[in-house]
Amino acid sequence: MDSKQKAGLGELLRYVSELVEQGADEHYRAMSLSYRARYTPVLRALNAGAQTVTDITERTHLTQGAISQTIALLDNDGLISRHAVDDGRKSRIQLTAVGRTLVGKLERHWAVTFAAIASLEEEIGYPLRQVLEAAAKALEREGFSDRISAIKAK
Repeated sequence: MDSKQKAGLGELLRYVSELVEQGADEHYRAMSLSYRARYTPVLRALNAGAQTVTDITERTHLTQGAISQTIALLDNDGLISRHAVDDGRKSRIQLTAVGRTLVGKLERHWAVTFAAIASLEEEIGYPLRQVLEAAAKALEREGFSDRISAIKAK
């Protein structure tokens, strides 16, 4: 197969991500939750002790912009509260009572989700999370644009 017929890396990553999110969304609906999958990394970080956007960014692989957008949605949904700290440039973020109740419902689901990931990894014969973490670290060392430029220069 030539490059015109092969799916690109970004295309495959987006497709796999869509399949995972669709499956997760089915289970959120089955749990009678009005819930967005994008909340998960932020709620998990807050549940693990993160208190600021910076803390959440450090605990996840998401950008500060994505975290800030998700925080705004969580705030609008009444799942978190924000309080100014220090000189007012940062906010301390914490789960509301509604947010804590939701996290309590989701913790078992998250444990089952990680078991499903392990099952997928066993089926495909690759430690998918480990491979993706290694790919992310390699791209942090040398970005994809630099890699393309290096190959073009050959």
